[in-house]
Amino acid sequence: MPIRVALNHVTTYHYDRLVTLGPQVIRLRPAPHCRTPVSTYSLTVTPSEHFLNWQQDPHGNFLARLNFREPTQELRVEIDLIAELTVINPFDFFVAEYAEKFPFPYEDSLAKDLQPFLECEPLGPKLAAYLESLDLTPRKTIDFLVDINQQLERDIDYLIRMEPGVQSCEETLTKKSGSCRDSAWLLVQICRNLGLAARFVSGYLIQLTPDVKSLDGPSGPEEDFTDLHAWTEVFVPGAGWVGLDPTSGLFCGEGHLPLACTPSPQTAAPISGGVDPCEVEFDFEMSVTRVREDPRVTKPYDENTWKRIVELGHEVDRRLDEDDVRLTMGGEPTFVSVDDMEGAEWTSDAVGPHKQRLSADLIYRLRDRFAPQGLLHFGQGKWYPGESLPRWAYTCLWRTDGEPIWTNPELLADIRGKYDHKADQAGEFLHALADRLEVGAQHIREAYEDIYHVIEQERRLPVDVDPSKFDHDDPEERQRLANILERGVATPSGFVLPLTRAWWQAKPRWMSGAWPTRTKRLFLIPGDSPLGLRLPIESLPAAGAEARGHIYTIDPFAGRAPLPSYVELRHSARQTIESGSRATSIEYQSRLNSESEREKQDDIAVTTGPIVATALCVEPRNGHLHVFVPPVGSLEDYLDLVARIEETAEELSMPVVLEGYLPPPDHRIQQVKVTPDPGVIEVNVQPASNWQELTQVTEGLYEDAHLCRLGTEKFQNDGRHTGTGGGNHIVLGGPSPEDSPMLRRPDMLKSLLAYWNNHPSLSYLFSGLFVGPTSQAPRVDEGRQDTLYELELAFQQVPSVGDPVPPWLVDRLFRNLLVDLTGNTHRAEFCIDKL
Repeated sequence: MPIRVALNHVTTYHYDRLVTLGPQVIRLRPAPHCRTPVSTYSLTVTPSEHFLNWQQDPHGNFLARLNFREPTQELRVEIDLIAELTVINPFDFFVAEYAEKFPFPYEDSLAKDLQPFLECEPLGPKLAAYLESLDLTPRKTIDFLVDINQQLERDIDYLIRMEPGVQSCEETLTKKSGSCRDSAWLLVQICRNLGLAARFVSGYLIQLTPDVKSLDGPSGPEEDFTDLHAWTEVFVPGAGWVGLDPTSGLFCGEGHLPLACTPSPQTAAPISGGVDPCEVEFDFEMSVTRVREDPRVTKPYDENTWKRIVELGHEVDRRLDEDDVRLTMGGEPTFVSVDDMEGAEWTSDAVGPHKQRLSADLIYRLRDRFAPQGLLHFGQGKWYPGESLPRWAYTCLWRTDGEPIWTNPELLADIRGKYDHKADQAGEFLHALADRLEVGAQHIREAYEDIYHVIEQERRLPVDVDPSKFDHDDPEERQRLANILERGVATPSGFVLPLTRAWWQAKPRWMSGAWPTRTKRLFLIPGDSPLGLRLPIESLPAAGAEARGHIYTIDPFAGRAPLPSYVELRHSARQTIESGSRATSIEYQSRLNSESEREKQDDIAVTTGPIVATALCVEPRNGHLHVFVPPVGSLEDYLDLVARIEETAEELSMPVVLEGYLPPPDHRIQQVKVTPDPGVIEVNVQPASNWQELTQVTEGLYEDAHLCRLGTEKFQNDGRHTGTGGGNHIVLGGPSPEDSPMLRRPDMLKSLLAYWNNHPSLSYLFSGLFVGPTSQAPRVDEGRQDTLYELELAFQQVPSVGDPVPPWLVDRLFRNLLVDLTGNTHRAEFCIDKL
């Protein structure tokens, strides 16, 4: 969409006495070949008593010739024009076949017409040396012009020079600096000496502040700007005059408005003419103002509209507070790469290496913005049919009371970095952590890849094939086998500590227990998942299966006490160390020896007592030290365990990557999560309780995504905007389950459903390109004709305002109705799981 701008240019000459002005020639009207549309133009000259004649010089430029009748003490020239700035592709032209590669000769008739633009000044030593330094290798003409334009921009520093005239080429090359007109004239002479017709151009340069700063180069001015400028035009057969701006190293675009194009700078001066001898003061003013802007992707609202939206948001907040609605609002915006919109992982595939790297960049930026002392968790997300593994999920957690969860970010290993942790460091870390948990290290087990499975896999290979280089049909299976064989089956994959929280005791503490197995070693289930998800739980004694500890989470509607401060958590961990004995390297080695002796025993001790069925695992993977956090029943237990992990990482100076289970849902903690989805990256942002918080979260997220080279739009071949193609859900709820307006007032959800169903335009406003039963968000009445009748019955069961409402009522009434054709709640227009 074009942006209409008004340019104002005032030039004033103040004389110290009355003078007689000779004929004045003004070259301040856009040239006929100006590609930027100029809808309005006016020239105002003082003194007003003058004769004005519009002319065109031999090169087609517009000239205003003025004759003055009376002496004057001031000459004032004011230009006003309105231009339509729309994006112009500077490479939108064809080149004649014979001129596609440089060097090339002009046709005889054309060369005769271009003779004034091929005339060279006497060649000086500096210019000759510079010409010798240029790369004149034959190549495409456009590539050559790009190269020479950019090289001149690098070699000649730009400076504002107020002295009249143009420097000679020798002076510019000696100083290695000059104004725009000096660089333009130097490029003219270089091109002419290389056999290319070139002319000097004087014109207006309009630069507007970009809506979004560039990631790949200069972002332009901080505010809208215009000035008189100079550049060069080179004649390319088939394309005509092509503008090159050696000041910026770019080809000329919509912001370059040529005024005068001539063989030499002297005949392109904006104003020229005679005057009586006198002292003169010169002054000028230039400004550009946006007159009209159409909404566009990067700026859908102007400042006044956005101001009204913000005021409306605050008014909505006020009404919600007055009515005690307690509404929170989050979302699941989606993003795509700005560099590879057509790649498989940005069109159809859910996961991919580029997507995973950008997701990691984004979660680190979000951590720095929202929770500098929060916790980064790199776990697993949803697992869909047809996919070999669950998708990864990167989560940043922080406490709502402002207390830190993890104080030293340096102790959280950067998954994008390189580390060199081995099995020995993993064992040392877990032994030290066991001491901090006060559970002892006697129950730590080394975990190995299943040697029998590896032998079976290797036995099936041809006899003359190297197992580590075998080209297996399944790339994941091939990589898995190669990794195991490279590490060796005798090297443990990691270490396992059975661990649970003895919440039933008067003073809850961490508890461990033995994990006796039929084999002397603990063999993992084959696969690529983290070690903690491949534990052979089914191999534990059957006698203790019924007595295995269960994880009991707290009722979501139960009251919550304030969380202990981080200082209290760390103090508790230090007390544990002070009351116990810390493992030294000698003790650690002796423990390894004793464990090796225990593995040599023939008999297996079988327990009949309760089995600790959850375990904390430490695994060296790709050089990183991964700590698998087991499930726990309360947020307090999770924070206590994390604090002890950080204490251990600090003591041993070993950065770790946390994975495994997240803490149980709790309104005392917030989180933002980055996950993959088909064709997009999805971000589950934390809910906001008011308009100001919502705008801060949204603006911060989109700014960080932009800096990660992620965008929010895609385009069809015809230029139509299509968005990312992701779900972009809006999440509505409350600060806690008991505060949720959807659960407290089912009639509000009933009202939303009815209003939306009776106003289909709302559905299609947010639908994107796809509508109907098979779209991402089908309406309630799309696909199943009987749904409306069933929905009406559900509405009749909604309690009246003031009647008691069981917390499960909304789910029971609407879960089976708010679905798509397949019964999927996630792909419904109103997703009950997000309310």
